[in-house]
Amino acid sequence: MTSMKRWTDPKVWAYIFGYLLAVIMIAPLLWMLISAFKEPGSTVTVLGKLFGPPFTLESFTKVLKPDGTAMMWRWTLNSVIVGVIQTAITVLLSSWAAFAVSRIPFKGKTFIFALILAGMMVPVESIVVPLFQMVTDMGWGNSYNALIWPGMMLPLAFLILKQFIDQLPNELLEAAKMDGAGVFRIWARIIFPLSSSSMAAVSIFIFIQSWNNLLWPMLVAQDTAMMTLPVGIPTFQSIFATDLAVPMASNVLASIPALLVFLFFQKHIIKGISMTGIK
Repeated sequence: MTSMKRWTDPKVWAYIFGYLLAVIMIAPLLWMLISAFKEPGSTVTVLGKLFGPPFTLESFTKVLKPDGTAMMWRWTLNSVIVGVIQTAITVLLSSWAAFAVSRIPFKGKTFIFALILAGMMVPVESIVVPLFQMVTDMGWGNSYNALIWPGMMLPLAFLILKQFIDQLPNELLEAAKMDGAGVFRIWARIIFPLSSSSMAAVSIFIFIQSWNNLLWPMLVAQDTAMMTLPVGIPTFQSIFATDLAVPMASNVLASIPALLVFLFFQKHIIKGISMTGIK
């Protein structure tokens, strides 16, 4: 292929455009990572000084030092507790609901399905005030109950799991019924094992959303010890308004768990979504 034909090939421009998008997306992450290893108080906004030595772990030491300024360990623990419990219960409830709407005949099933889907069109900000009032009236303010329970049952999780269960052959479930299996046994022995990939994909979505949630934890976590990472880090960063190295170190540490979850389970995301038929 001549040089002129190579530059007129659409595939070449597609690759160039793809690499350009990759650079645009990676550049801020690279800047954050390099800035975190610079000395506190050093200039990280000048390109020449950013890539030049010295590099140090002092910013990470300041962030992780248990002196009450930055409660990174406590905030991380809170985020893990909220994320894991929310993910487990939401996946379990979504799987039950998806199985019921998909396979169990009952009156009003179409209405319930439409009602759950309508929840996807309601912005969270529109229900924050009544939800906060409800939590306050129940005496859950500034507690794990307030952080965990209002985030349960995402409509998207229900939709993904229902799409998968709809594709299961009826003969499989009918054979289980003929063997005397009840509704719960069918779910536990057939639906749950077969939908493991879809449930893994849903779990990752829910965990990352819970890990990055800012609005609701900011409203209900008044004490510093009850804050999650998205709430605690901005509070800590306000102390270092002119020092970008220390805040960048805290952001790097906060990004590691969600990044590891995605990297280790990205195959489940692709497999789970492809099996549901959702584009």
